[in-house]
Amino acid sequence: CGGSISDSSGVLQSPNYPGSYPNDADCVWEIQVENNFRVTLTFRDIEMQSGTCQQDYIEVYDGPLHSSPLLGRFCSGSFPTYVSSSNMMSVRFHSDSRYSFRGFQAHYSSIPAGHNTTIQCLPDYMHVVVSRDYLQSQGYSAHGVTLDDSRCRPTVTSQEVVFNIPYNGCGTTQEENDDTINYSNTIRVASSGYVIKRKKNINLHVSCRMLRKSWQQVMYAAEDTVDVNEYQFGRYDMNITFYDSPAFLRQVRSSPYFIDLNQNLYLQACLRNSDPNLKVAVDTCVASPDPHDFNTLAYYLVRNRCPRDPSYATYYSPSSHFARFKFNAFEFMSRHPSVYLKCQMLVCRLGDYSSRCYRGCSTRAKRDASSAEEKVDVVVGPLQLRGGGAPSGST
Repeated sequence: CGGSISDSSGVLQSPNYPGSYPNDADCVWEIQVENNFRVTLTFRDIEMQSGTCQQDYIEVYDGPLHSSPLLGRFCSGSFPTYVSSSNMMSVRFHSDSRYSFRGFQAHYSSIPAGHNTTIQCLPDYMHVVVSRDYLQSQGYSAHGVTLDDSRCRPTVTSQEVVFNIPYNGCGTTQEENDDTINYSNTIRVASSGYVIKRKKNINLHVSCRMLRKSWQQVMYAAEDTVDVNEYQFGRYDMNITFYDSPAFLRQVRSSPYFIDLNQNLYLQACLRNSDPNLKVAVDTCVASPDPHDFNTLAYYLVRNRCPRDPSYATYYSPSSHFARFKFNAFEFMSRHPSVYLKCQMLVCRLGDYSSRCYRGCSTRAKRDASSAEEKVDVVVGPLQLRGGGAPSGST
């Protein structure tokens, strides 16, 4: 149960609804809608163990689970409606080991956030657009819109004031928490008047909250670059590329990428971001013959930074924005000639030796990792065995 949701509208419901939900469930849904829209969530049915809401309950958060304000926690009563302040909302359902009931059903949709100011979290900078109509309606001039760093000037058009604010300059500040690394700046709108003024200045606080974890999914990819949609809650732009040797000098450009069984495969994950104080590491890579199912028949090359396959190895990287690794090609036995690979990459602060990028193998299970962390799923490829045959291999 749970997972990442990007559709503009849909339905959430407890497991087995309208049947009884299971005991000891802990489900987290992360709803992330289009840039500059908000999430509205309305509950239509609730039947759970009532009382103090300590055993079975629903929680709604205004963003990612671990670092956002709690909008509400409940287990019975009226059917509430919640609206997020950004383009992301998280919903958690928890049950204990005792009683079981019908559970809940809720409907969510996206609504425009208003277009006086819009933000896009691009790989290298925040793209912020302020409407001149809005400024004029409030009695302000477009030429009074500035950042604290006067060297970073906006582009002023007939309709808009446009800022491209780098993550590593123009006074942008950085702050990190469990879910995100936050980049923030302030656009100041000054009241006109040389001697006196009767209007207050306006401070527009803009922020891109980049989700720390991302999934990259490849089918032994060759040259394809991963295109990731960026939001107010943005995702780090990451791609995975194959190379023909451990020197990592020549990319594999052919697609499909034809390989032999047990051939060494060299991969490089690359983070595209202007912030030099970031480090990339491989957390988990899992293989499957089905690009839509990494549970039924799955084989882990590395999990929680712990190698599971004897051929998996990492390489030194000349940049903290790169993570290099290799493994030997294989195929799944019996009627599965193709192998898909999905990798979860970690993004940490450079030099933060308490982070998982530096700690290495972790044998302790991650709490709620599959549902509470943001995932980016992308399929590229394919890879095929040389000669088109499908001899049986092993995993």
